[in-house]
Amino acid sequence: MNTPALLPSALIGAVASARSMTPMATIATARLADRDTPGELALLDRPLFKYGALAMGVGELFGDKMKTAPDRTVFLGLLARVMSAGIAGAALAPKGREKAGAAVAVATAVPLAYLTLAARKKAMARMGQTRSGLIEDALIVAAGAAIVALATRPES
Repeated sequence: MNTPALLPSALIGAVASARSMTPMATIATARLADRDTPGELALLDRPLFKYGALAMGVGELFGDKMKTAPDRTVFLGLLARVMSAGIAGAALAPKGREKAGAAVAVATAVPLAYLTLAARKKAMARMGQTRSGLIEDALIVAAGAAIVALATRPES
């Protein structure tokens, strides 16, 4: 297995561990900027899914700051991470290796969700939910954007 070829998939899985919708939102943004993903991308090329992914990404950034926001490790939170990481991991994998990219992204996202939750709880205890969330947002969105920018190329 060519591990470096699947590195973008693993990294986008790490992004999904902290923000479940950011991987799909960054892929959707790349497609809107006329950038091609290495792997096949069917869903996020459809306008409903592309704009839906963007809306969910933005909504998650706001929802995370609410006192009633559930932990990222609840069933639905993990399910969202699995789906988003899988779609984005497949898109960032080399053509023909989409299944491996999806598997690597999911295998990264799920265990790291527990670690990023523990780190966020420590940060919340020190600086509060909103401030810690904004810092985490900035780091995760920047990481997602950088990973996708480096793994995609302009449409030909």
